[in-house]
Formats: sequence, C-alpha cells, structure tokens
Amino acid sequence: MCAVAARPDDIRAEASIPTTTPEETIGKAISFFKEHEPFAALGIATFGPCDLNPHSPTYGYITSTPKAGWENIDLLGTFRRAFAVPVAFDTDVNLAALGERKWGAGKGLDAVVYLTVGTGIGGGGVINGRMMRGLIHPEMGHIRVPRVSNDTFAGNCPYHGDCLQGLAAGPAIEARWGKPAEELPLDHPAWGLEASYLALAINDLICVLSPQRIILGGGVMHQRHLFPLIRREVKGLLNGYIQSPSILERVEEFIVPPGLGDRSGVLGAVVLAKQMEKKRFLIRALPFE
Repeated sequence: MCAVAARPDDIRAEASIPTTTPEETIGKAISFFKEHEPFAALGIATFGPCDLNPHSPTYGYITSTPKAGWENIDLLGTFRRAFAVPVAFDTDVNLAALGERKWGAGKGLDAVVYLTVGTGIGGGGVINGRMMRGLIHPEMGHIRVPRVSNDTFAGNCPYHGDCLQGLAAGPAIEARWGKPAEELPLDHPAWGLEASYLALAINDLICVLSPQRIILGGGVMHQRHLFPLIRREVKGLLNGYIQSPSILERVEEFIVPPGLGDRSGVLGAVVLAKQMEKKRFLIRALPFE
C-alpha cells in the first residue's frame, strides 16, 4: 500500500501494489512516489524480519523472512537512493501501532499493542511514545502457544512449524480446513479454535507487556464474530488475576479492531515520515538559535 498523505483526512494519492518479486514490487512503489513528488519525507512499513540497527552492515535490509525471494533485500537503501528526502523504516506492525496511537484506536494511550492476523501473524507496539525495538523488533507471530486439546495439525510455519503463525494465520486456516477463512461459515469449528490460539497469545502479551489496549487487524480479523470469542477466552485464561477494569468490566474496549481499518500501517508510515521531517527541520534550525 502506497500513499501520499498528511493525516487520515488528507490523503492526496494512494495505490495498492501486489507483492511479487522485490524488483517488480519496489520498482512499482518507487514509480508511484516519483509520480507524486514533491513530498517532504518517506516512511516505510515493511514485513519482517528486518534489520533496524543503524550500526549494522545490513541496516535497512529485510533479513530472514519466510516470504520467498525477499531474503537479504536492501529495502531502505533502495528508496534512499531513489529520493532526496529523509527516508525511515520500521516493521509494518510497529508502524500500525504508531498510526493507531496517533489517530486510531490507541489514541491518547501510553502502551498499545497491534497484532495483525492475515497471510502471516505479526505484532508490534508503542510504549511511552516509542516503538518497540531491542535485539531486533517484536516477532509476536512466532511465539509458542500451548496446543489446544486434540489438535493434530502440524502447523505450516517454514521455520517453526506450530508457532502461533503456523497454527493460526490465514494460510494455516486454509491448510487445516481446506478452504480460506472467508469461505468458512460462522458456525464452523475453525472459529472456536482460532479464537483459542489468539487468546492464548494475547494472554501472554498482556502478562509480559501490560498494554492498555490490544488492537487486532489483518484479513482474518475482518471476521468480526471472532472478537467476542477472543474476549471471552482471554478473560477465562486470565481468571481474574489481572485486576483491571479494562479487562474485568470493559474488555470490549480493551481488545478492539483498528480505528484506521486497513490503513493502519500506511498511516503509521506517514507518522514516521512526519517525525523524520520534524527532525530535519530542527537540525536545520539549530545553527540559528
């Protein structure tokens, strides 16, 4: 998804480009932005894993991704060579959390987690206004969750088999049941199982990160009937241990869909771009102060 924008209600241009090979996909994205120059800065929200360490020789690269053909691709450098503006990047889920905190379902909160459930599962977050980074970045889709009783599906993550992504992402649903998620009826047993695995993961995220809100996006979460199932499961798993009204009394306001819809990531990239331009302006201004 590409957009030239200043905020959610000021989107000047946007386009959706299928992800194919790196050369074709990045080339089309660069062509889109070339057609809409000038702009002040560019933010990139990428799938991962990626290298966010500015001191690393592979800074800006997509690294060990399971996405075929995209391993060891210099994403940031390619865009920096193409445009004479500040360019920054982070994971799509970190930036989705940033966008939601600025303009969406996490507005005004200090600690927000965004979990996307689609062709893969990924998670990121913002704590005290800063995106989660450390060793690399959060990889919430690859945490290990307990097996639901009698579930014999092997999982389909190419790295871990039955991690959360391998058990509950869109391709796992299709591999397990023989149909994509959107073709399954509301009373299909897939949904109870999906809610159980997502609730197990959310239970862990609550206990480890203590977010004030968890936002669930991605194509699978277009199935809105999942939300009450997940909320009920999460409350059951926590079993009253976390004594917060947000969970005990207002869980429907704690586990929520994105306020920005499917634009969370691209609008988070806009927030990052605006931050980059602000930094450049401050640096330019310093000699005159």
